[in-house]
Amino acid sequence: MDKFDQKILSLLTENARMAVASIAREVNLSRSAVSERIKGLEERGIIKGYHARLGRPQGLVRAYFALCYHVRQCEQYAESLRAVPEIKLCYTISGETDMLVYVEAESMERLDAIRHIIEHTPHIKTVRTHMILGEVINTLS
Repeated sequence: MDKFDQKILSLLTENARMAVASIAREVNLSRSAVSERIKGLEERGIIKGYHARLGRPQGLVRAYFALCYHVRQCEQYAESLRAVPEIKLCYTISGETDMLVYVEAESMERLDAIRHIIEHTPHIKTVRTHMILGEVINTLS
């Protein structure tokens, strides 16, 4: 992969719908050369697809629940957590906390109801809520 491929990937990462003609102008290559390079990147599996980057709906209440439990088998908790659609991510972690659960709820009332569900799951020892106030860095989107 040379500097042209890297620049093409950078441009497509920023805007997957960027026209080949615009990419060609940016990298100083012909449209056909850029098209061939993109096709080659796809064939080699470097480009695996093109995706829409979605923003978060406004008005959601976001929080992390830090769970500690008596039994050290996270799989049994994951199944019950999977049934709650507002639970978006679930991590097993080291340290005093056993599991970190990310939740996006439509209201504080719903967030409280989800916490109640988790608290009443067998063998859950503690649930600590960490409310998300704002986002400072996001390199994932």
